[in-house]
Amino acid sequence: MRAPVTDLPLVLDQVSLDAGGAKILDRASLTITAGAPTLIVGPNGAGKTSLLRLCMGLLSPSAGAVTWGGRDDRAPVRRAIVFQRPVMLRRRASANVAYALAHAGVPRHARAARVSELLDRVGLAELSERPARRLSGGEQQRLALARALARDPEILLLDEPTANLDPAATRSVEEIVLRAAQGGIKIVMASHDLGQVRRLAGDVVFMLRGSVREQGGAAEFLDHPSTLEARNFLRGDLVF
Repeated sequence: MRAPVTDLPLVLDQVSLDAGGAKILDRASLTITAGAPTLIVGPNGAGKTSLLRLCMGLLSPSAGAVTWGGRDDRAPVRRAIVFQRPVMLRRRASANVAYALAHAGVPRHARAARVSELLDRVGLAELSERPARRLSGGEQQRLALARALARDPEILLLDEPTANLDPAATRSVEEIVLRAAQGGIKIVMASHDLGQVRRLAGDVVFMLRGSVREQGGAAEFLDHPSTLEARNFLRGDLVF
């Protein structure tokens, strides 16, 4: 029997990314393995979003290599991504999820039950018939998570999914993320919220000026960062 296809480990090897004459990423190396959530932190402009897009296969590196489970093809076999401001289709919440299931290859006869299951999983069962664009910001983000989970991902990439949400909506999203992680999905999430890092992270990647400056266990990073730049960042000082 063939071994099941996997996207882990996800490896970035000396990856650089240039755009418009600027260097967005500079020889970034990173290995993502199964386990607790990996949170990516750093100041604005550090390259966190570009790194996630490379991890998803939405961008190609200018130099270096990205591999998924030892493969270098960019087709998203077992991964999904949720952006900070997800685009909602002009359809009901349930139809948004059904659309994602169709693209994931789920047979038509199995979609209705799966839609109900996913909406219940993200706490939107009672809003299934509401137009997606009439949902609140937090509800839209939870719907975006349902669409991502429709792909049955092994890796779920999240680009600051709670950046624009109030504390209650943030807590709801974090609960969904934690349950996904407990169910075996590898979470790779960019965040600007150090409290969130402490609540969610198993390990932390600290980025600055397009490079990975530090990676390690969350508690060790938060309490005993090894680089001066990370110490300054954690104190709230400006780092460039």
